[in-house]
Amino acid sequence: MSSVVAVLIVDDHPIFRKGLRALLANHPELRLAGEATSGVEAVRLSAELCPDLILMDLQMPGGDGISAIRQIMTAQPASRILVVTMFDDDESVFAAMRAGARGYVLKDTADTELSRALLAVGHGEAIFSPAIAGRMMRFFEQRSVATPPPFPELSESERRVLQLIAQGENNQAIAERLALSPKTVRNYISNIFSKLQVADRAQAIVRARDAGLGGATGP
Repeated sequence: MSSVVAVLIVDDHPIFRKGLRALLANHPELRLAGEATSGVEAVRLSAELCPDLILMDLQMPGGDGISAIRQIMTAQPASRILVVTMFDDDESVFAAMRAGARGYVLKDTADTELSRALLAVGHGEAIFSPAIAGRMMRFFEQRSVATPPPFPELSESERRVLQLIAQGENNQAIAERLALSPKTVRNYISNIFSKLQVADRAQAIVRARDAGLGGATGP
């Protein structure tokens, strides 16, 4: 990559694109490679122009940004994508990161901070605006202290049924405790045996008690 970062702007709002063009014009190390107004157009232009950096909005008519990021990263895994959007909810942030974005900033970010983000991601770094970085830290802190449930392959309902099995309850008692039909309980138990790869109730009880299930449940 040359020392000048070629930038593809992807945003359906002409006024915001104008502001980004003005921002790029103030930085000799950045140059405008092209503009797209939809996710579909972004995928096409990224393949044609091979920009060093793609500034990606998330919600646009004619193809959303998340889908565009996935397609671009599949076709050009070395692409450097900085999300510039109004949306700071967890779903949007983590969907963009999972899709392959290298950074995430909000549209109301000050020009100096946005410029720093463009240069950082354009040169291979990852960067997030302070609000997004704080959100991500809180998310991972919660993940680190949370104890994962046993048998994550089971649904919550299947896990409740297994806990009652581990307590020695029969199918009728389980149905009454969970307000389920006996047939539904039998279906849950069949799924549990299959997912845990056990042959019978006794093996399921051993697996459940080894994992700490079998204590008292709620009503």
